[in-house]
Parts: sequence; structure tokens; C-alpha cells
Amino acid sequence: MRHARIPVPIVAVVVVAAAAGRSVMGANTTIDFESFQTGEPPPGFSIAVTGGAAATWVVQDDPTAHHVLAQTSSDRTSGRFPLCIYDGFSGGDVTVSVRFKAIAGTVDQAAGIVWRYQDADNYYIVRANALEDNVVLYKVEKGKRTDLKPVGSWPLAYGKKVKVPTGQWHTLQVVARGPRFGVSLNGEHLFDVEDGTFVAPGKVGLWTKTDSVTAFDDLRIDPVAPAQQK
Repeated sequence: MRHARIPVPIVAVVVVAAAAGRSVMGANTTIDFESFQTGEPPPGFSIAVTGGAAATWVVQDDPTAHHVLAQTSSDRTSGRFPLCIYDGFSGGDVTVSVRFKAIAGTVDQAAGIVWRYQDADNYYIVRANALEDNVVLYKVEKGKRTDLKPVGSWPLAYGKKVKVPTGQWHTLQVVARGPRFGVSLNGEHLFDVEDGTFVAPGKVGLWTKTDSVTAFDDLRIDPVAPAQQK
């Protein structure tokens, strides 16, 4: 496991946040990557990987979305999960959404959202896969990934089958409230999961798998205020 933090001066983070359309911590936050330098890792994020070689996350131009964040390394190591973790938020109950586009990958074409991230070996993740045409929620605990069954499903269920065409933009969302997590794709609620492994606040971020080359845009983080918690 490797974990490389990208140093960003506090003043620089504040300036970039305003230019990128972010809000202050504790309020709704949207990161659209428009003001970030192309060809460089995104400031204000930490790059990590669960298993395998180091990941490559860079801001790129995209003809359909201008600036996007892309994971471009194509290491085919099984069980390798590149991570790009946002440093500006830590919380437990939160709604996180992101637009993504699967570009390439022969082993996998995956895009995921991470929340309650403790470190590169402990977090929740929901991912969509364009090769498998499904959406699945997992926990990664001590470096081991385990799928979590949707509420009310049969014991061998594995997320939900849904079309995820390569080369098209989709929106993945998770709503985390206590031990219950609701998952949506393109505005359609797919399923809920209940699990109590990680209850402490943690960071949120983005995730891919193995040789997935994936673009991300419009990362939105909406903390749940105490008055809204149930």
C-alpha cells in the first residue's frame, strides 16, 4: 500500500476553492476542476492505492466536459484500487455524487465513490462497472474488499444489474445516514445497504479498479446537518 500526499499551502487551497466553485467546509461543496491546471494532480486531494502499484490521477481536457479528473494508469494487477481522496471534508453522514465516464480498460472499467475513509485499507465504496453492467457497494476492511448485500435481497445477490455504457457520462450517488446507505445511478434509486463496520467520520473521494481509465467531473459533497439526522 502506497499513500502520497500532495502538499498544498492553506492560502492556495482557499483561492483555488473559490475559483472552482467550492463552498466552505460544513456547507455543500461542488468541485468541477475547471480552474485546475491540466496535466497535474488535483490540489487539495491525496492520492493513494489499495494494493498494487501507485495510481496516476491528473486533470485533463475533455471535449464534452472541459476540465475533468482522470485516473490514467492501466496497471492490470488484480485487487488494485486507485484512490483520490478530498482533503477538505471529514464526516459520517453525507450525500456524495459525481459524474463519471468509463473510457478504457480490459480487466475493468469502474468508477466509484468512497466515504468514511479512514486510510487506504479501510473505507466504504460504491462503484459502477461498464464491463459488468452493474452497481455494487462494498466495504474495504484491513485491505480486503467485501460486497454488501442490498436490503431485502437474496443471500447471493451482487449489487444490481444496470446498463453503464462506456464513453457516456453517468451520475453516481450515495446517501449515507448512520448505518444505512442509499445508492442511485442517473437519478434512479437502485438499492439500500445497511452496515455498521465504519461509524467514525471519515473523508470522501473517488475510486477506480485495476486498469480502469475513468474520467470524473462535478464531485458534490453535501453534509447532513445534525437537525436532519434520524
